Amino acid sequence: MDRPITAGQLKEKSLFQDSGGSAAPAKTLCHNCSKLKIFLGALAFSFFAKGFSGSYMKSMSSQIERRFEISSSIVGIIDGSFEIGNLMVMVLVSYLGPRVHRPKIIAVGCLIMSVGAFLSVMPQFLMGRYNYERITVSVDNSSTSVSACSPGSEGPPATDAPETLSTVINAGCEKTTNSYLWLFVLVGNLLRGIGEAPVMPLGVSYIDDFSKEENSAFYIGLVRSSGMFGPTLGFLLGSFCASLWVDVGVVDIDAISINPKDTRWVGAWWLGLLICGAVNFIASLPFWFLPYSLPKEGENEDLKISHLSVQGDPCKIEPPAQPQLQFSEAVKDFLPALRKLFGNPIYVVFIFLTVLQYNSLVGIITYETKFMEQQFNVSVAKAIFLIGVILLPVTILGMFLGGFLIKKFKLHITEMAKFACITFLVAFLVNLLYFTCSCEVLQVAGLTVPYSGMKPLSSSKHTYTASCNAECSCKLDQWDPVCGDNGITYMTACFAGCKSSSGTGKNMVFHNCSCVEGQGLGLGNSSAVLGQCQRESCAKAFPYFLALQTACAFLLALGGTPTYMIMFRSVSPDLKSFAVGIEALGGRVLGGLPAPIYFGALIDETCLKWGTKSCGGSGSCRVYDTGEFRNVYLGLIAGLRAGCCLLYIVLSALIFKRFKPNGKEMTDIKNAERSTSKEPETANKREILPGSRTSEESEETYM
Repeated sequence: MDRPITAGQLKEKSLFQDSGGSAAPAKTLCHNCSKLKIFLGALAFSFFAKGFSGSYMKSMSSQIERRFEISSSIVGIIDGSFEIGNLMVMVLVSYLGPRVHRPKIIAVGCLIMSVGAFLSVMPQFLMGRYNYERITVSVDNSSTSVSACSPGSEGPPATDAPETLSTVINAGCEKTTNSYLWLFVLVGNLLRGIGEAPVMPLGVSYIDDFSKEENSAFYIGLVRSSGMFGPTLGFLLGSFCASLWVDVGVVDIDAISINPKDTRWVGAWWLGLLICGAVNFIASLPFWFLPYSLPKEGENEDLKISHLSVQGDPCKIEPPAQPQLQFSEAVKDFLPALRKLFGNPIYVVFIFLTVLQYNSLVGIITYETKFMEQQFNVSVAKAIFLIGVILLPVTILGMFLGGFLIKKFKLHITEMAKFACITFLVAFLVNLLYFTCSCEVLQVAGLTVPYSGMKPLSSSKHTYTASCNAECSCKLDQWDPVCGDNGITYMTACFAGCKSSSGTGKNMVFHNCSCVEGQGLGLGNSSAVLGQCQRESCAKAFPYFLALQTACAFLLALGGTPTYMIMFRSVSPDLKSFAVGIEALGGRVLGGLPAPIYFGALIDETCLKWGTKSCGGSGSCRVYDTGEFRNVYLGLIAGLRAGCCLLYIVLSALIFKRFKPNGKEMTDIKNAERSTSKEPETANKREILPGSRTSEESEETYM
């Protein structure tokens, strides 16, 4: 009986016998044996899946904030739960990476991400319909409504059935006060973080172990750039869902009096999560059928065949035996490995650089849509759409081009450091130009301007009422803005002193508004319409801001791949997986976890008017001081990136000192590579994993 051909026997032969016993040359490639390319495709799709669900969750932060009536800092905690999930398993997964079945661990991670996405959807089916904060008037038999400003009458909050209002509110209060359903979203995000932890460190180290060194950077850049299509489609899906009403298919859309530009609008945030869960489940499937290890790419190029006439399956090769994982030995070697990593000054500076970059990046991704909405008066759906179709494709192009340049010009570590440093410094200068995109503060009577409209109010002086609406008995906790003919926004039609209205729903117009008349307008012109007033200067500045952001995103992505490869080239091969895990851990602990929380807390400080829950208490913010918001948001980003510039300079100096082009370090590396390529048989006889180096080589080259 014929026995399966082993990997060693394949390497010793260039001719194979056919069924008749004669020698037959190997002519074509056996595609069934191209496991590395299958892994590359599967990993690229898993990167797509995790980016797809991650970017969708980021794009829905404003919708979640409004749906659950929570502050931006609470949204930051929900966002940070993803990082907490990563922390729970990242170090363990990364350290045990070469010792476990990496493809199957990645498959389990994708399944956990799927479960997390489905869990986050649960509140939509447990909560009642969304009732946004509003004030309307009762309609009589004619087309004219009763006054919004009724002297001596404290009209209750809006409802089409005033007689049942107290019953509805009490029922809503009972459900709201006895449950914190946003915790489902938090736990689901936590599970997504746990599931995503093994994908990058195990996947990237698997590629680097079993591919040619000159192809490694290109493959990693290709996988990462392919994965960026996930965030692109995730933001596009987020834009679509944000434009749909949260209770789509259940309520009459025509009866809703607000539009997607309104800060009370809540999109169908839950719908996209169902799609994200399905995509993550599909991403897990290919990894169950991939092997523990592969032959090093290029070692058996002359031995690829299209068919072998031996008993059994074609191209049947005995895979290397999976080493038995000794947990006690793994724990024993953990501290020495950690000490070796942090004894490398280049790696330590790289970690600090990663932390600052994570802080700025996570802050931008989490609150960029809110910034665009408040600063430039664009809807959240439009802001998400522009990020998906402009900024992310440019980022993909930059990442791909960065990896291509490394492969094309065969850049060594000193050249990569110089390239990364220059691109980031230029990006930082472009980033400073953001401050030139100024925009006028929204004029809200009693909040940012007095009712006379003469000069802006200070942030500490809010005069909600004036003589023009003193007799209207308006409720201070309501927010249903109207825009007067004088270009000033009023918190409600009551605060505008409007005596009558016509039309229904989105087409309602208020007339005889005494506060608008006080601006010098005649009685016939003293009207107001639903919604905030538009700011023309903001619309003109937005294209300029978007162009600057596009240029900055491209430059940062262009230098991103060389920066990432610096880590691989500065640590010993046996610590690559561990180094990736520590880098991701440090970035998430000190960057991904705190950044959305302190960004959100500082943004909350710029809020001028908080919404009110149906049962009382503060809800989400309705309007911000856009000037302070801009200074806080852009100032934080600029400060973090200034620190990155300093660390890039220090990192480049350390690399030039250690890896001089003609120095001893580079000579040792080249000799090690040359000796490795000249002794394939010797390397094959050693009982080590394919693609790895001996500890002696590692010590000589990287210590």
